[in-house]
Amino acid sequence: MLFILFTLDSERYVIDATQVERLMPLTPQSPPKTIPGAPPWVAGVLDHEGAPLPLIDLPALALGRPAAQLMSTRIVLVRYPHAGTTRLLALLLEGATRTIRLDMAAFHDAGLDMPHARYLGPVASEAGGLVQWIRIEHLLPDDVKALLFPEAHA
Repeated sequence: MLFILFTLDSERYVIDATQVERLMPLTPQSPPKTIPGAPPWVAGVLDHEGAPLPLIDLPALALGRPAAQLMSTRIVLVRYPHAGTTRLLALLLEGATRTIRLDMAAFHDAGLDMPHARYLGPVASEAGGLVQWIRIEHLLPDDVKALLFPEAHA
């Protein structure tokens, strides 16, 4: 399977490349519109082809700090399954500059139950050490889904 490799501080993570619609550089010329009252890891919404697109700051979600404004920081558009359909969701990822191929059989349960971080999936060992799979479908808690996709909760 092909994955997008990225980092959270010094740790390495992957997302399934089949869920990725597009990878874009972070451009300060087009900052997201903030959403008052949203959790700090909801960076706001982007204008994507004339439609608002929620932007999730993954370092803010996982580490409690905003994504660094680096050349390697990317906006990754992913297909997020929601309410029987698929919605585009933008993720802010650091160090998202390459892909990696890993066999599904290489992944194993991390051995920890993280109820507040269900998006943390299994781990795999490869040449650079361990990588952990971030499960897009478990990324958003229900209250944030209601905030970002209000029409599905009306």
